[in-house]
Amino acid sequence: MADEIEGIDTTAFGDGADTQPQVSILTQYVKDLSFENPNAPQSLQMETAPRIEINVNVNARRLSDDMFEVELKIEAKAFNGDAAAFVVELLYGGLFGLRNVPAEALEPFLVVEAPRILFPFARRIVADATRDGGYPPLLLEPIDFASLYMQQQAGNAGQPSVGNA
Repeated sequence: MADEIEGIDTTAFGDGADTQPQVSILTQYVKDLSFENPNAPQSLQMETAPRIEINVNVNARRLSDDMFEVELKIEAKAFNGDAAAFVVELLYGGLFGLRNVPAEALEPFLVVEAPRILFPFARRIVADATRDGGYPPLLLEPIDFASLYMQQQAGNAGQPSVGNA
């Protein structure tokens, strides 16, 4: 039982004697999914393409010394004029095992590589939800998480660090 954390087999990590960096995808899951179709059936009869707004956020947290949860939050809203056609919200999570990963590589993995792994699965869920709601599937464009991370780092470079002197 020592190799299981609440039903998740962690033996993929080995016995810890290896010093090479190891990354394991332990599981992926839908944490929350919401599809709203507030103006159906009128919104299903649109004659023009809706205006689409998409927001994507990444959140990561440490669960134990070598286990992290990464959440990919996707919100997509479609409007016909001022009226909402549909709203889909997805919180998709992944549990990652990281062992012997250097501290400087930890954040880039959690906010770039892990979301890159999760995104295709989340994209399919969003497409299925919009299709099941009576609309053409909303196929999200691939996201360059590395570029977004570098932009964020560049934006934070000019800001003073906060701390106690």
